[in-house]
Amino acid sequence: MDFERRHVELEKKIEQMEEENVNLRLDVDAQKLEADKLSKGKNKAEEELDSLK
Repeated sequence: MDFERRHVELEKKIEQMEEENVNLRLDVDAQKLEADKLSKGKNKAEEELDSLK
């Protein structure tokens, strides 16, 4: 019985860690998208500034 209970606990812990991993990946993806957006905005601003010269 003790083995079964421990097995179930470990399975739950693995599932929780997998969910956290997915959430972290989503966070990283969101940060990459935001960085790309900021980079494109910076490039556009630099182009506009150059066109004013």
